[in-house]
Amino acid sequence: MKLILTQEVSGLGAAGDIVEVKDGYGRNFLLPRGFAISWTRGGEKQVTQIKRARKVREVRDRDHANEIKQSLESMVIVVPAKAGATGKLFGSITTADIASAVKAAGDISIDKRKVHLAGAIKTVGNHKATVDVHPGVSANVQFVVSAD
Repeated sequence: MKLILTQEVSGLGAAGDIVEVKDGYGRNFLLPRGFAISWTRGGEKQVTQIKRARKVREVRDRDHANEIKQSLESMVIVVPAKAGATGKLFGSITTADIASAVKAAGDISIDKRKVHLAGAIKTVGNHKATVDVHPGVSANVQFVVSAD
């Protein structure tokens, strides 16, 4: 089955790529979740639009990635969360929470799929995460989880 990816799928490709997958994988996983659309000859226009949008969002080059890395590492990021009296959170901090806190702190948009945590964050305090800014450039981000 030939498909056009609408977003990045690990191990398969990036948004705008045309891939050949097994029928069951495409029909039962990629298409229902919106990760891909069926390939048609008219779909080539969609491929160019998806690739153009990806290029706008992409980090320009390695120097730009290093600038973003330095700004991420120097930021003070505060993630508010509901916590009990002992400092234990009701729930946990997710990569989406960290991505939105980075956006609020420094107006830098990062994809939640590029944020990696060492483990579940379930307590108030200082924590670390790794953000893949560009292939070969990762930023170690420190953030504070504070009780609401």
